[in-house]
Amino acid sequence: MLNEERYRIIQELIEEKNTVTVAELAKVINTSESTIRRDLTTLDELGKIRKFFGGATKIVKNEGLFEDSVSVREQMMSKEKTEIAKYCSELINDNDFVFIDAGTTTSRLVDFIKNDKATYITNGITHGRKLIHKGFNTYIIGGKIKPVTEAIIGAEGIANLSNFNFSKAFMGANGVDINAGYTTPDIEESLVKEAAVKKSYHSFVLVDSTKFNRVFPVSFAEVKKGIIITDKLTDNRYAKETVVKEVMR
Repeated sequence: MLNEERYRIIQELIEEKNTVTVAELAKVINTSESTIRRDLTTLDELGKIRKFFGGATKIVKNEGLFEDSVSVREQMMSKEKTEIAKYCSELINDNDFVFIDAGTTTSRLVDFIKNDKATYITNGITHGRKLIHKGFNTYIIGGKIKPVTEAIIGAEGIANLSNFNFSKAFMGANGVDINAGYTTPDIEESLVKEAAVKKSYHSFVLVDSTKFNRVFPVSFAEVKKGIIITDKLTDNRYAKETVVKEVMR
């Protein structure tokens, strides 16, 4: 196979999967890992991809302010979100004081929660409704409602959070990047997320594998500040920064 053909296949796979390993590429292209490493070095030097030890990822772009609606995001990576939610639901113990962030994966988490001895605080309108229908001890913070994500945001919400000390927080994020950390498109929403992480003993960040190596305009925490719960990790750099749990290995 010609070099150019290998380069094309490599770039297409990275574009599709965000991150790939040397072993994966060698198997797909049916060539040696040493050849793949040389190809990755060349593509990295050309600015086509970003090489790291054991694999490569696509060049991170700022994703901008656009954000899909809740109804659209609920359909994306549905199976993966369900498995992440199921796993996280088992992390809640009796007497935990829990913050649940607004978002589609955290909303699915609420569906699987069984512990009625914990106390729940949320900034998600849908989340609060689901929790009270289950008969759980539930509080919702006050503030401005963001229509796209159905999240409560703003200064009043941040002030509410300052009074709490959570044993666990379950957070959503639009993107995760080694350098930028956990990111989101909205400044006001990011400030609520930042406040919740700061007030939590353990912060679990629920992100499916498509969220890695993506950067949105506003960072709300460094990677090391959260425990990542994901379906599958294909970029081992994150495991060197924090604890990562893969639920679909």
